[in-house]
Amino acid sequence: MAVQGTVKWFNAEKGFGFISPDNGGADVFVHYSEIQSNGYRTLEENQRVEFEIGQGQKGPQAQAVRPL
Repeated sequence: MAVQGTVKWFNAEKGFGFISPDNGGADVFVHYSEIQSNGYRTLEENQRVEFEIGQGQKGPQAQAVRPL
């Protein structure tokens, strides 16, 4: 089920960051490999995104991240 949220921060050098979901849950880890984009995969602080929540190695992780 797709969830919408706002990018809290994203470190392009390290390729990861966190998204704050609109539903008020805990911030969700996001890795650059899950960004659905052509070319350079990065996110900007406060950018709106839609994503799925899956299980990563260290807990909930954003998957199939699509910028809005």
